[in-house]
Amino acid sequence: MLNEYKISEIPAGNCRVWGRTTSSRSPLTLFWTGSGLELNVQGGELWVEVETSYSILEQWAALLINGALISRHMLEKGRHWICLFRGMDPDRPKNVRFLKEVQAMPNDPEARMQIHALKVDGQLLPVSRLPYKLEFIGDSITSGEGLIGARGEEDWIPMFFSSAYGYPMLTAEACGAEYRTVSQSGWGVLSSWDNNPYNVLPRVYTQICGPLEGEANGALGAYEENDFAAWQPDVVVVNLGTNDGGALNQPPWQDPATGESFRQARDAKGRESFQNAAVNFLKLLRAKNPGAYLLWAYGMLGREMAASIREAVARYQVETGDRRAAFLLLPDTTEETFGSRQHSGKAAHAQAAAVLSDSIQSILHLEG
Repeated sequence: MLNEYKISEIPAGNCRVWGRTTSSRSPLTLFWTGSGLELNVQGGELWVEVETSYSILEQWAALLINGALISRHMLEKGRHWICLFRGMDPDRPKNVRFLKEVQAMPNDPEARMQIHALKVDGQLLPVSRLPYKLEFIGDSITSGEGLIGARGEEDWIPMFFSSAYGYPMLTAEACGAEYRTVSQSGWGVLSSWDNNPYNVLPRVYTQICGPLEGEANGALGAYEENDFAAWQPDVVVVNLGTNDGGALNQPPWQDPATGESFRQARDAKGRESFQNAAVNFLKLLRAKNPGAYLLWAYGMLGREMAASIREAVARYQVETGDRRAAFLLLPDTTEETFGSRQHSGKAAHAQAAAVLSDSIQSILHLEG
């Protein structure tokens, strides 16, 4: 017999929530890529009740059982029950993760994904505590854009996003850590890829999910201040700068409301502006995450901004006296490791995760 449990009824020790979200579990709203639920289930059958909405960009979810990716779902609009597994050995415990595969989509104010309840024919067992927490802040690379799909695919659609193959999950698993992502395709530190100075992660970092738009997302709590005290990372990984580098090759962005324009520049003034933005972001990260090591990792899609970022991290150390911050150059994507949409593919993410996990494990060992 299947027993139904609302998410709010499940004890916290029997259900790990992945990803930054509100305190509400009635229902549980999944805002960012990689957000979701983790359960240990002793039973033969498990269902999840999911509600989604969209007008343009549909939601996708991934199912992992005992660490293996079993399926990816394009979720139907509305509220529906989805069978995650059935017919499995009812006596053997199974680790189950049901995760949002796509990033927050500001271009579709109606896009959302929520989990209401579970149905299981057995019992939910305790989920073991993970000893570390990692936060990843980034752009399309961190959002997993291009990780699914054949090389040469260029459509900008949710189908070609994936969190399950991304370097954040791979790094966290190698480090035995819980993780969260705060990432948005095209966004940067000083501007987005097209020189829009408003599409930057530092502007929205303190909100639960600031990139989203629309009254519906506001009602869900997207613009509320994040409760940093409730979840403090051991390491914050920043993978930003790729779009700032791209903006150097784009025309100025013009504000449709004021007519004012903005463009990043290669000259000394432009370099200083970018570094000021990077240093100020590191200061904000330190204020919100006082116990975390700050690791700026960059280089998966070119090295345009590597020197500027390295100098910004050094400047931050000098200005603040904070030595718990560093720059890490990641392996660049090669012709053999590209995925779809001219983005880093699975092999590139695996290479980045190997370098990152080695560095993070050294940091955790030294600080532990």
